[in-house]
Amino acid sequence: MADSYRFFDVVVKRRVVLSPSMVRFVFTGEDVGGMTFPGPDQRIKMFFPEIAGQKPEIPRGSDWIAQFRALDDVAKPAMRTYTIRALRSGETEVDIDFAVHGSIGPASRWALEAGEGDPMVLYAPTEAALDDPRGYEWHPPEGVDRVLILADESALPAVASIVDHIAASSARPRIDALIEVPTEADAVPLSPLEGLSVHWLPRDGGQDYGQRLLEALRGIPLPTSGQNDALPDVDVDNDILWEQASGGETTFYAWIAGEAAAVLDIRRHLVNERGVDRKAMNLMGYWRKGRSLD
Repeated sequence: MADSYRFFDVVVKRRVVLSPSMVRFVFTGEDVGGMTFPGPDQRIKMFFPEIAGQKPEIPRGSDWIAQFRALDDVAKPAMRTYTIRALRSGETEVDIDFAVHGSIGPASRWALEAGEGDPMVLYAPTEAALDDPRGYEWHPPEGVDRVLILADESALPAVASIVDHIAASSARPRIDALIEVPTEADAVPLSPLEGLSVHWLPRDGGQDYGQRLLEALRGIPLPTSGQNDALPDVDVDNDILWEQASGGETTFYAWIAGEAAAVLDIRRHLVNERGVDRKAMNLMGYWRKGRSLD
């Protein structure tokens, strides 16, 4: 991956409030024209300074990961994983959407404080990544005709990008998208798409992450396989829940991302209670409540 990804030095060009809990940053930089967007849920790394307006200092070179890990915690910028929302190479602009939850972490704090001209460092794909299937998980099977998407606000930018991707393609699967957000006002419109049914599920401060997703999921008819092996458990407090679809004999495909414990509960429900083919599902713990995953 190191050969097809590199560092991009950018600055904030615009800050756009999308909803009470979602903020978009439009970044620009001379070399953004060399960035690419291979997959609709394309992941990148972002490096956050202790104080917005400071430039994060990152070791560069082929062994940057080892050097970064060796940095003293005081000098080490916080590294977090985000999704490219849009890339306009010709205009040297890249959009990153943030779910903000107050000043409870370095990324959310930066998103609340940062403004035009503030520097940022991205680790993102170059043209060499166009044939690299890593760094994104949207790999539906050939001839997919049914898609299930479950997400909380942390995965909403990826969901919006996936919908854009399908809208621009010739594929027209039936899609059920269940999206949990903090409040009703956070239901940011998605691109109109034939066959897409969107279920917005606001928590409104009264329910834990994933609870509304599970409640709504029980009312969605799903194909079953009845052929799943025993489901191994995952300790989401010590390990990252990240399971990729591996095909299976189905035209059904599920993309599920959000708070790790919530995704784990959804995994148990789909596999153990509903008999959905585990090989047809991407299950991704984007974050863990009370823990830093990067």
